[in-house]
Amino acid sequence: MELDLGCEEAIRDPAGYFARAREAGGDLQWSERHRAWVALSHAGVSDGFRDSERLSSDRMGTFERAARGRSEAFQRAVEMLHAWLNFRDPPAHTRLREPLARAFTPRAVSGLEGRIARIVEERLDALARIGGPVDLSAEFARPLPALVIAAILGVDGEERERFQEWSDDLARLVFSLEPRRVEDGPVGEAAEAFMGFFARHIERERREPTGSLLSLVVHSPAGKLSPVELVGLCTLLLFGGHETTTTLLINTLATLLERPDLQAWLRANPGAWDTAVEEFMRVGGPARTMPRKVKVTHERDGRLLRAGENVFLCIAAANHDPEVFAHPGEIDPLRDPNPQLGFGWGLHVCLGANLARLEARLALRMLLERFPRVEPVAVPPIRGGVMGFGRRPVVARLG
Repeated sequence: MELDLGCEEAIRDPAGYFARAREAGGDLQWSERHRAWVALSHAGVSDGFRDSERLSSDRMGTFERAARGRSEAFQRAVEMLHAWLNFRDPPAHTRLREPLARAFTPRAVSGLEGRIARIVEERLDALARIGGPVDLSAEFARPLPALVIAAILGVDGEERERFQEWSDDLARLVFSLEPRRVEDGPVGEAAEAFMGFFARHIERERREPTGSLLSLVVHSPAGKLSPVELVGLCTLLLFGGHETTTTLLINTLATLLERPDLQAWLRANPGAWDTAVEEFMRVGGPARTMPRKVKVTHERDGRLLRAGENVFLCIAAANHDPEVFAHPGEIDPLRDPNPQLGFGWGLHVCLGANLARLEARLALRMLLERFPRVEPVAVPPIRGGVMGFGRRPVVARLG
């Protein structure tokens, strides 16, 4: 069996596809297609996330090679990525993460519930005014997380469409397995736009601190970064704060439109939303694979991994491992425990995981409560690749 993490079957039926893959080649196997080792078991993927001594998440060398001979704007985009925690190893990762960690503790995030609920209510009012079929991806799942993170950062929410477009362009580089093939223009233009956008807000925070998350960044040790790196850190918060949550919401809404029985059950069991969100993250989280680089030659699961080789930690396979999840191909909103790995694990666990959980719980619960009838008009098939997947547009009638 030729392992292909981005094939249609792996995306459409991960439980079945990865069960066959493990049976054919084991929990850790070499993929000629991807020119990488691929970890397929929950134990192997979670161990890979924790093992920062032998596996590196630092991709800056790859990005820097891609920037050689490129435009100054493209090079500036790569320079910004030096401040992205998910692309750095300690000690740089530790230095960048520590000033932000306290802003995303469960207690800190729970204090945002009222503000987020008001933003959700405003988006639901906007949906009600449309009066016909509505694309829930464009009108609800996409703007909502952007408005939330903009409010938390203290930046202009009315500019959300602009920074979403910049994020989409920057994503061409961030999510590429071959950055050298990424086109200069859109990435460079996005970098220039982010530089101008955040430079204004950073200067405002230096003059008149607002107490926002952006203020925390500017007046923390991270503020000693170069201007480009400081903008990079702000860009990571903005990008990560809306891009991944948007995809989780879109994938979940598509599932709910296909499963009216699940909609009805959730309306009748509102106390189940905490476990339901974890389950939706397990089966519909935006990340399918996380890349790593072997730092030192070592043996892993009976295989010899050599320094410099690539390793793919396949979250989609781990989240459908029958050794950990009973009936992994089924959606169980009461699944507990649910050690899904969609938010990462260990050192690189997602900084905004608590915020994403809260947003998803409020948005989905309030949508189903506001509209007793949410019926599909057009639900696209699942599309994706090695790194992630998503479904849009998601068109529904609300009543």
